[in-house]
Amino acid sequence: MIFRLAIIATVLLATISQVHAQYDDVKKQGGRVLPLSQADDRVEISYHLSSDEITDANLQPLAGLEKVYAINLRGTKVTNAGLASISKLESLTRLHLEKTDIGDEGLTHLSGLKNLEYLNLYATKVTDAGLASLESLTKLKKLYLWESGVTKAGVEKLQAALPELEIIAGFEEPKPAVEEPKPEEKPAEEKKPEEKKPAEVKPAEEKKAEEKPAEEKKAEEKKE
Repeated sequence: MIFRLAIIATVLLATISQVHAQYDDVKKQGGRVLPLSQADDRVEISYHLSSDEITDANLQPLAGLEKVYAINLRGTKVTNAGLASISKLESLTRLHLEKTDIGDEGLTHLSGLKNLEYLNLYATKVTDAGLASLESLTKLKKLYLWESGVTKAGVEKLQAALPELEIIAGFEEPKPAVEEPKPEEKPAEEKKPEEKKPAEVKPAEEKKAEEKPAEEKKAEEKKE
């Protein structure tokens, strides 16, 4: 029993040493290796901090790795052929390829990444033809296609194959035409009847002056 345990321990130590040696090779090629957490032995590998220097040759140490959670190749000089180095990374869950020259041929190397959930192809050379290679990625949850060569028809075809996938392609839906409200017609104003001016009432003194007493009138008539 002790002998068996010793053999197992030796194998584990050798495996750990081999993995660390592989990570060292990745670092020598410009990659940055970060563990996800103390409880998770998967790693995140990033090349975008030295993107101007990274080419296909720098990715070769990735081919033998087993517990890679994410790879960031944003803005690197990696080509379609370079993606062959990550084509067998079954644990790969997130992949950044934005602002690279990756095209349809490169996506053929991704069809075997069955656990891939996130893929960023923003500002790449991918067209509708390349999207067919992604139809086998049934766990894919989010895909960025801004400023690539895809069309709305190609996106709709992929969406039909992967209905649960969220595709961000930057196609703006035309806004429905909105009818401008017509100006409300004001009802014709009813003409108000002209108000009759009340008869001018003269002061009492004037009335008295105008009306002569009956006696004065009789006296005047006799004189005549």
